Amino acid sequence: MTSYSTTMDLDVDALSAEQASEELARLATVLAEANTDYHTEDAPTLSDAEYDRLKRRNAAIEARFAELKRPDSPSDQVGAPVASGFGKITHDVRMLSLGNAFSDEDVAEFDVSIRKYLGLASDAALTYTAEPKIDGLSLSLRYEKGVLVQAATRGDGAVGEDVTQNARTVSDIPHTLTGAPDLLEVRGEVYMSHADFEALNARQTERGGKVFANPRNAAAGSLRQLDAEITRARPLRFFAYAWGSLSEPLSDTQSGAIDALAKLGFSTNPLTEKCDGPDAMVAHYARIAELRPDLGYDIDGVVYKVDDLALQSRLGFRSTTPRWAIAHKFPAELAWTRLEGIDIQVGRTGALSPVARLAPVTVGGVVVSNATLHNEDYIKGVDSKGEEIRGGKDIRVGDLVQVYRAGDVIPKVADVDIAKRPENATAFIFPHQCPECGSDAVREEGDAVRRCSGGMICPAQAVEKLKHFVSRAAFDIDGMGAKQVEQFYADGWIAEPADIFTLQARYGSGIQQLKNREGWGEKSANALFAAIEAKRTIPLARLIFGLGIRHVGEASANMIALHYGTWAALSEAMDAARAQEGAAWDDLISIDGMGAIMAGSLVGAFAQEAERASITRLVEGLEITEAVRADTSGSPVAGKTVVFTGTLEKMTRAEAKARAERLGAKVSGSVSAKTDLLVAGPGAGSKAKKAAELGIETLDEDGWIKLIAGL
Repeated sequence: MTSYSTTMDLDVDALSAEQASEELARLATVLAEANTDYHTEDAPTLSDAEYDRLKRRNAAIEARFAELKRPDSPSDQVGAPVASGFGKITHDVRMLSLGNAFSDEDVAEFDVSIRKYLGLASDAALTYTAEPKIDGLSLSLRYEKGVLVQAATRGDGAVGEDVTQNARTVSDIPHTLTGAPDLLEVRGEVYMSHADFEALNARQTERGGKVFANPRNAAAGSLRQLDAEITRARPLRFFAYAWGSLSEPLSDTQSGAIDALAKLGFSTNPLTEKCDGPDAMVAHYARIAELRPDLGYDIDGVVYKVDDLALQSRLGFRSTTPRWAIAHKFPAELAWTRLEGIDIQVGRTGALSPVARLAPVTVGGVVVSNATLHNEDYIKGVDSKGEEIRGGKDIRVGDLVQVYRAGDVIPKVADVDIAKRPENATAFIFPHQCPECGSDAVREEGDAVRRCSGGMICPAQAVEKLKHFVSRAAFDIDGMGAKQVEQFYADGWIAEPADIFTLQARYGSGIQQLKNREGWGEKSANALFAAIEAKRTIPLARLIFGLGIRHVGEASANMIALHYGTWAALSEAMDAARAQEGAAWDDLISIDGMGAIMAGSLVGAFAQEAERASITRLVEGLEITEAVRADTSGSPVAGKTVVFTGTLEKMTRAEAKARAERLGAKVSGSVSAKTDLLVAGPGAGSKAKKAAELGIETLDEDGWIKLIAGL
């Protein structure tokens, strides 16, 4: 059997649903406390790097287990509630946080995502601004007819603390403005210089007062004083870099608006520059990083923003972050330690994942004893294409390795010190047999991961598949979590999902029955049996997801269920598509979002004899409800299959697809006899020709917009 470490040490891909739920609860508590410590108490207990890492881990778990997302999810939180003693101010425009980038590749991906959303070509002109990310306290200043009337901290993003009197004591904050819009809400960062911080702490020491840990804490604590005279005595500064409510625009660009704020008398950062694309952004990031030690104030990264405000408006916002901006954080702390071993973990899909077992070392304020090694190529010092990484240096047990944490789900090994490699260290040989069941571990062409071929005979895969089956997004069986699955499997009570539905018949009575097991009783046993019976009736999408087919996630399962409607139609189609050609196969891959790899995996699950037999045994004991689309009464495209082709000029393809699906349409990637409507922009090509041949109704973009107008 696989051994399991604590949830905080496990890679997200190795978590069961129960472990994921426990970890999300832990992260919600830890991050909520960290937010309070940072934003309310001005006494952070987590380093920035550790906070970022935990936020990324929480987001990664939510991405894999979307159904487990908590009402108090840290992903939806901005800042912390207002502290007692301060009045409350509701922001007219929410003060949001920023998404993070931790590498040059992340910055390039940010640019690609912007272009994709806006429908811009890779070589189209797109300008960004880049500015230092000040490590201070966010502040909003509201001016009416040029007069400062209120100042508020960010708080939780919606409601902040009223610090108006304190803000008036900050020398960089004007009390009146000349030539400003009638309503102007200026946003920026209150900070303290290094020199002023040292002088303040020296005075505090002399007086026997509180000594601050860093300039950010000092700035936040100084601004958030109930006595404004204390704030007046503290040397606070303010950089303006954004705005909220406006009665009229400051400019049509981000850079122009910043210039306008400077002309109104606000301090703006002189290192703010316009950049034409990711290369220029990263180059300016490198310049700021080089200047960082001599700036005289703390920064923790560089913020990039789309310069064109009209494009910012189109891009809009996610729940807590704008799409048009991102913070490129400086690297987290690095540390060297000894690699004591390499363990191989086997996941639900049979993936063999190498994990570094390290001599414990503190990185970013946290003790690290495990780190991911990704796959066998990474250990060898090459990528999936055979090209060198880390200068081609391989990783061996006994090596001195460099570990880093930069918001990653799990710590990573970045480098190896060859000069300190033990003489007897030998190259690591990645297993070609599964360490759990001994089956061949094969690596298919194009796959970076080696996988166990044992399927359900592999105890690691079987247990993980069963855990997935009972998880919340799948069958969600109360009383059967990871621990119960592991125990029932170890004792031979269950080996496949169908066995769960015969548990009561086999162990509900007699000498060996559930209620007599340690940790169980009649009440808990009957509750489990009842929970199992309640899930004999299951929606089609949950069944598909519960089967744990590789590449088929929760969203994909819903997509497949909506396309086929019933289990009978799905299974019949999978049989017909077994050869991966013909009408059934073409229909499968025509589903928008369905690629050949996912389709092949889905068809393969039904074609594989042992797996199909297991599925059949399961569904024989179930009542599978038909997939039903949302009520879209009144929609002219509800239930219709729509294809978009050519260039859309007034909305991107992603925007058009999302709109069609909200109106109840099925969006397909190819034209067939089942297509009801083709929306064709310039350059439509073969799809328009085929639609004409089949007599399919065709609209241009204006016709599409007119058709759905008002809906």
